Amino acid sequence: MIVVTYVDQVSRARLFFSKYGLDLLLVIAAVESAISTALRDDPGHPTGPMLWFEVLAVSAIVLTLLGRRHVPFAAPAVTWLSSAALSFVDGLLIVDKAGLFVAGMGAALLLGNLRRDTQARVGLAIVLSGAAIVIYNDPDHASGDLIFTPVLFGIGWLVGFALRGRTEQIEAAEERATRAEREREAAARVAVAEERARIARELHDVVAHAVSVMVLQVGAVRHRMRETDTEDRETLKNVEQAGRTALAEMRRLLNAMRHDGDELELLPHPGLGNLDSLVDDVRATGLPVRLQISGEPFALPPGLDLSAYRILQEGLTNALKHARASQAEVEVQYSATELRLEVRDDGPGGPSTDAGVGHGLVGIRERVRIFGGDMTAGAGRAGGFVLRAQLPLDGGTR
Repeated sequence: MIVVTYVDQVSRARLFFSKYGLDLLLVIAAVESAISTALRDDPGHPTGPMLWFEVLAVSAIVLTLLGRRHVPFAAPAVTWLSSAALSFVDGLLIVDKAGLFVAGMGAALLLGNLRRDTQARVGLAIVLSGAAIVIYNDPDHASGDLIFTPVLFGIGWLVGFALRGRTEQIEAAEERATRAEREREAAARVAVAEERARIARELHDVVAHAVSVMVLQVGAVRHRMRETDTEDRETLKNVEQAGRTALAEMRRLLNAMRHDGDELELLPHPGLGNLDSLVDDVRATGLPVRLQISGEPFALPPGLDLSAYRILQEGLTNALKHARASQAEVEVQYSATELRLEVRDDGPGGPSTDAGVGHGLVGIRERVRIFGGDMTAGAGRAGGFVLRAQLPLDGGTR
């Protein structure tokens, strides 16, 4: 508990200093400059109201940089312009103060880091001229200081200018990553919608067939009933009519979901009974596949049977197209409560991303979700790629 608390405190402190560290440094620099000004003991040091003016002035020069986020050009420019102006009031006010030196160097760096080239160039002129004015107004300056000091702060400007290019590259990379992430999310949503529509079209025939059988059986029972059973005949007629209405609505909904150019599927939908044929087709492409069935196979609900087939079909397709596998294994496990499906391969690469296509893992995930099952997909312990899916049978399949 003590270790966790310590790590949490360190993380909070790191976050605080990363966000407000520079502001804290500016405040310290302002305090140092104010104290240095107040404790001046040179022969020409000010006293009385003038001393308080200079103390407040040097503090304001440093604290102006706190507004750099809101006015990125004005804040550092005012710092240098104010320093140059105050040097005319007192030539010793700006020089020989560590806090003002830090503020001046920080302002030079910020001006060099500006995004607009025009502002950055104007900032360089302000830095060089401001430094030259401050040194010129210093009564104790040496002739070499007029060159050395502006060059020193000019180097600070160059550092900021170099960091600007690096910052722009980082922000451009972040923008590309954000845009790519948005595109992946949008593509994933489209893929999910398309796959759901595909599943709905496939399951339509399954449900429609069941409802049709119910309607026919109800109609047959109604016609065999005696004419005297008026109430029962009317009830069955209502049931039959409701079934026919449901079939019509299902067809209307399916037509709305079908894209232009989609053709009606006239062939019967496959199931696990067609698994041998699927494996033979994959073997014919050159990929050896080993099929293993555990448990006693039994008839599954048509919708679940179709989805189980599609899951295995997609798993083998991934192994064939994307994983560069030399062999694959398919395992189907029947039990009283669930159906387990697994596709393994020994390829170095996994399936393609879901965002780029409308099927793949997106389709498998949606099919598993419809039946309330679980799915895992990823690298296997011994290498290759492993896809597993568990589909519950609700205890009433057999």
